[in-house]
Formats: sequence, structure tokens, C-alpha cells
Amino acid sequence: MSSTIQEAIAALRKKRVAVLGLGVSNMPLLKILLRGGVEVMACDKRGRESFGGQAEELESLGAKLCLGEDYLDYLEGWEVIFRTPGLHPDTPQLTAARARGSVITSEMELFFTVCPCKIIGVTGSDGKTTTTTMIAEFLKEAGYTVYLGGNIGKPLLGDVDGMMPEDIVVLELSSFQLMTMKHSPHIAVVTNVSPNHLDVHKTMSEYIAAKENIFLHQSENGLLVLNYENEITRSFGKAANGKVTFFWSGGALARGVFVQHDAIWVSDNEKGREVLPLSGTLLPGAHNVENYMAAIAAVEGLVSDAVIRTVAGRFTGVEHRIELVRTFKEVRYYNDSIASSPTRTIAGLRSFRQKVILIAGGYDKQIPFDILGEEIVAHVKHLVLTGKTAPKIRAAVERAKGYQAGSPTIDMIDDFSQAVLTAHLAARPGDIVMLSPACASFDQFKNFSERGETFKKLIYGL
Repeated sequence: MSSTIQEAIAALRKKRVAVLGLGVSNMPLLKILLRGGVEVMACDKRGRESFGGQAEELESLGAKLCLGEDYLDYLEGWEVIFRTPGLHPDTPQLTAARARGSVITSEMELFFTVCPCKIIGVTGSDGKTTTTTMIAEFLKEAGYTVYLGGNIGKPLLGDVDGMMPEDIVVLELSSFQLMTMKHSPHIAVVTNVSPNHLDVHKTMSEYIAAKENIFLHQSENGLLVLNYENEITRSFGKAANGKVTFFWSGGALARGVFVQHDAIWVSDNEKGREVLPLSGTLLPGAHNVENYMAAIAAVEGLVSDAVIRTVAGRFTGVEHRIELVRTFKEVRYYNDSIASSPTRTIAGLRSFRQKVILIAGGYDKQIPFDILGEEIVAHVKHLVLTGKTAPKIRAAVERAKGYQAGSPTIDMIDDFSQAVLTAHLAARPGDIVMLSPACASFDQFKNFSERGETFKKLIYGL
């Protein structure tokens, strides 16, 4: 294992290195390799015109570019291949390269190899962005130098030289990043696991196996934080190498973090203590109580209870997660664009005591909407559907238990802007309009952030 980024680059200087995908996560990696004198082929399925001046910049640094639809067909002879997270490791061209002896790795795996300080990693089907942010805020309030990255924020490989052993890295890790990982963070958090990203993962079993990589490579000194209520994550504890801490909203635990007497408590087998009264938090919804429990379990022993209460008293959540955009003519508009799965949208719907006007639909990840259908019947008065999955969601609602024609009323609008306007026109004083798609954004937007920003602009423009 290389102990520094310089040693890692020196080792790669003896190899021919291909980097697949010229997106946000791999661009810093490319520049570090090129400036370190490594022979690099930079590959992407997009054409040169998509990169503007970046293509010329990479070539000026010495990169050989391989762009276009056939970008994976030229990997023979390249000894180390860094794949982008969204590229399945069993893609035929990668399988063939592996058979020829190429090492398939990733920017995140290199980061784990060279990072000089403690890493806290968070994964899960839902809640990982909020939980990751909470952990980082707790640690910053306690005085640590914190680096926030992974699937949230910026790639951290370029910051490694400035990191000190006493600093802490907090990473949000997706299943795509975890699929081939051979390293695990010192503290690993799994918020929950439910069907997700089945458009990329071949099976649910493969998706679960990817999530398991966040803890399978821990040492006996590692800490694994798991959701006790989720059957899949609860089972992960049996395979852990280090200490396991559960969190649960269903009652007291002998060891772990739990809800009792309208507060979050921590117990270590000896004596429980109240850490955070629920009245001292600003975020609505039972799902955010779970996020707080997961984050508190991760920082136990690193920060004081007073720090946790201070942060909770001011933390209003992350952008695009049940974010109040505007109150206009007595109607509240919420941006929940980060809700890219049915379970996230369900959590958002359950955050309100009244029925809402819901805007949903988007890219099809090949996941079922049956559970969402029942929740929409229970929590939605008017449903506006848009995107590729609109027909599937409508069908799930109409076959859901308790559904009656017109309850909720349903509109299907292809154009996103018109869908938002339709929801606005349906609203009356006192109503709530919420964008919570239950789907990824890739059919109409680059990512959930762009979708959320578009929604906010439309609402501000009313």
C-alpha cells in the first residue's frame, strides 16, 4: 500500500494508465497523473465538442484522448484502468481487459490508499446526503478540520497533500463507487437498503453486495453503524470485522442509539443518556430522526453532546431535500428533488400532516412503484406526473389499495415547466406543493441538483 500520493504516482509512472470517464470525479485524477509524468489515455463516450477547452488542456498536459461511442474498444495494452463510477465493472471490454491482466480500479480506491487521516463513510438507499452532512457539521463544530466529499461535494484526491493525520474525511459513497472497493472507511454508516439503481445493477443481490463493501474491508478496530429496523442492514452486522452499533426508532437498545421519551438516547451497555431532545431539531419527518441517530452513532466519542445539540438547533437540512423554496399566496412550495427513489418520496410525504400536491416522475431505474402508489393514495390530493416513469407511477396509484377515481386527481404532463405550472394552478391557500420525483433526473436533467434549481427558478418566477 502506498503511504503518500507521491509514492502512488511514482508507482503508476511505470505503467500505462487509462482513465474512463472525464466527469467531475475523474478530472482531478487526470491532472494529478499527467502532472506526475504518468502516461495516460483519457477516454469518454462523448465527443470532443462536449468538453470545450478541457480536451485541449488535457492534451497540452500530455494526455492521449479517446473520445466517442467506441471509447472502450482501445484498452488493450493499458495496464491500469480507472473506471468512472457509473460504468459497470463487468462491461465486456473491462472483463476482457481484466482477463489480459489489467488492473481495474477507481479514483475513490486510490484516495483510500493515500488518505493520511480517519475516514467516515456513509452509504444507503436513502438519507445518505443528509446524514453525511450532519456528521461533517458535528465534527466542524467540535473543532476538527473536515474534508467533505465522495458523492457529495468535490473529489478530494487533490487535497490529500494538505491533510493531516488528526483531520477527518467524511464521504458519501454510492453503490457504484463501492462496487469494486477493496478498502473500507474506519467508520462506516449504512442508513438503509431498499431497491434502487436496478437499471445499472444486474440484480438486487449485486446492489446489496456493493453496499457491503463499505465495511467488509474494515479491521477489528473499525466501527459499523447500522439501521436496526431495516432487515437487510441489520443482517450486515453478522459479517462485520469490528464493532457494530445499531440505531432504532422502535425502542431502547442495550447498546446503540435509539428514541425514547421524545429524545435521542445513546446506550453503551452500562447506562443510557439523553443526547438530543427531538424538540431541539429543525428538520421535519421521522426519516430525519433516523438520519440524526445514524450521525450521532458515527461521532460517538469524537464530539460532545453539547456540540450535537448546538448543530441540531441551527441545521435546516441540505439543499433539494424538503427545502422550503417559497410561500406564495399562502401556498408553500417544497423542493425535494434529491428524492430519486420511492422510499425517499414516501419519507417526504410522511413529513406533512396534510395531503399535498405532488410533482413526481423522471428517469426509469427499473424499480417498482407499488409501495409508492399506496402512499400517494394516503398522502396526496393532486398528483402531477412527468418524465419517463409517469405511466408506471400512475398505474401503481390506480391499483393501490384504497384508490378511488379522482382521489387523488392525476395529471400527466410531458414538459417539466408545464407540470410545475399545473401544480401551481391546482393549489389553494393553505396547500403544499412538493417536487419529490421518486426517480432519477437523467431523462430531462444532468442531475437532481439541476432539476431542483429549475424547479426553484420556476417557483420564484410565479
